Amino acid sequence: MPHPPNPLFGPNRFKLGIFSANCDGGLTMSLAPERWKADWDDIAAMTRIADDAGIEFILPVAKWRGYQGKANIYGRSFETLTHGAALGAITKRIAIFSTVHVPLVTPAFGAKAIATIDHVTHGRAGLNIVCGWNQAEFDLHGVTIDPDTRYDHGLEWFQIWAKLLEGGPEFDWDGRFFKLKRLQTDPVSVQRPRPPVMSAGFSPRGRDFAARAADVLFLNVTELDQVPALLADVTQHMARYNRTISVYTMAHVVCRPTRQEAEDYFHYFAEDMADTEGQAYYRQNRGATVPGAPIAGAAEPIARPFENRFTRGSDKKYQGGYPGAYPFVGSPDDIAEEMARMSASGLAGCTIAFVDYLKEIPFFVQEVLPRLERLGLRVPG
Repeated sequence: MPHPPNPLFGPNRFKLGIFSANCDGGLTMSLAPERWKADWDDIAAMTRIADDAGIEFILPVAKWRGYQGKANIYGRSFETLTHGAALGAITKRIAIFSTVHVPLVTPAFGAKAIATIDHVTHGRAGLNIVCGWNQAEFDLHGVTIDPDTRYDHGLEWFQIWAKLLEGGPEFDWDGRFFKLKRLQTDPVSVQRPRPPVMSAGFSPRGRDFAARAADVLFLNVTELDQVPALLADVTQHMARYNRTISVYTMAHVVCRPTRQEAEDYFHYFAEDMADTEGQAYYRQNRGATVPGAPIAGAAEPIARPFENRFTRGSDKKYQGGYPGAYPFVGSPDDIAEEMARMSASGLAGCTIAFVDYLKEIPFFVQEVLPRLERLGLRVPG
């Protein structure tokens, strides 16, 4: 019996995913006591709501150490492969991605694990491939990242992983980073030739990697006027390999019945209660911008303050938001209209996060999704 396609390839013009809910804090670098605790029962309940609402995918973050500071967000997190299998078993249609640090997982293990989730979900698994950037997290494993070769290593990992999931006879691999014998996996993935792959591209080498390995590319966007130049650069990378790719960004949603309520709440958790020490740790390890960004004036805005269309040109900027995330702050009409502008800019979708996912997602589902349907961005139901 044929399985329905992965929701990532479904009919909605603007696709949505839940991001980072496997970690405490989500995308909230804040001391606000109501911030997400990442309790398993809450994660499961929130995922069921997203599943029933037709949101396309769940995307967890692979973390091994928190961002320090007083809140130490991400200090508590669930491992993403086991997280994916568990959520896959209790959902019906949402795509379940697992985030894998390729320096820590062998291609054969990754193939076996993702194939397992693909069978559990009847073809809804996906891989978010990460080559590594924060050495402090890999020290916990006794692994050293070589920044000069990490994408070369990641590409070879991907090639072995993909070949395993295609099936066929055993094969040996004699490459630069891997010397492997009698490779095979059974079962292979339900999705053919393999499940979809995501990656993030914050530098020319990261985008080149995505152009060769990924189906979805994530970019940091904090203002929509950045998007045309970013997409033009991505198109150039893809043209080298005669491929196309869907481009997404990540966002933080604060949706309230009125714009003023949303603005006030954002200021409360992102300014009054900001975890400035955690933000400083992130920026120190990530860098204010990624070196080598190829577009003049459009380097990835990792450390840029939050703004949205209601605050531009004023002194009211959100200095305390998560670095690099796009702010959706306002009423349901505001959020839907801003997502429509994001879609019109050329982005295929975005991930969303909340201060408290379980408490806030029902209002988003009830109020924002129908507005997106009326705007023609999503199909009813």
